[in-house]
Amino acid sequence: MRHQGRIRKWLAAAAGAAALLSVLHGPAAAATADGTRTLAGNTLNLHQCVYAPTPGADYTTMLVPSRDGRFATGTNTSAAPDRSLSCGNGDGNYAPVLPWAALESLDLGAGRYLNLHQCVYYSDLQHDHLTVIVPGRGSGWSAGTNVSDTPDTQVSCGPGRGLYSLVPLLSSVKALDLTAGRYLSLQQCQYYSSHLTDHFSTFLPSGDGRFTTGTKISNTADTTTACGSGDGNYTPIPLLSGARALSRT
Repeated sequence: MRHQGRIRKWLAAAAGAAALLSVLHGPAAAATADGTRTLAGNTLNLHQCVYAPTPGADYTTMLVPSRDGRFATGTNTSAAPDRSLSCGNGDGNYAPVLPWAALESLDLGAGRYLNLHQCVYYSDLQHDHLTVIVPGRGSGWSAGTNVSDTPDTQVSCGPGRGLYSLVPLLSSVKALDLTAGRYLSLQQCQYYSSHLTDHFSTFLPSGDGRFTTGTKISNTADTTTACGSGDGNYTPIPLLSGARALSRT
């Protein structure tokens, strides 16, 4: 995508599902029973895939596949932790990049709450946002996502590094009660500024409430997103947004 031409390419007809890129990841803790029953999907494997153009700096983060299928991720629930990161190969203009791509396996039987931490960073020089949900390969960009018996109320983020600094107003935390239903519905809302040529990803409502999402736990499997309308500078891109309902049974 090249400036104004990029948004038209995003809105073009969907290509076939992308091939998966595998990146070796270290072992994670094994899933355990929740004390009352064994859950086949009791490990949450969050595959955080980050894409960028070459050349240029316009990072965009995916936790679930985009609606058009061109940007895939392997986020799932299973009986065991995944050992390799799975990301799509992009659309030819945007390709997967490190170091912010990461895999985190969480034992959903370890506590009552899934505490999702969304950390948003920004580079003034490059006019670029970067969103992370799981710890990256460097402590400068990290999120405190965890499972515990205590609901987190304060977002935990790394300070950023280099050209990217934390934006507290756009960062947030959401404590999801795992007893509230069968499905974890992860909602991914993608926004774009044509003026800045910048994509901005959210999975939780921003701290200032301007960018909302419908991520929740319930007995209903969400198939559509509930994204906010943006702030006037950044507008939603439905084709790159997506919803994935992950069952624990």
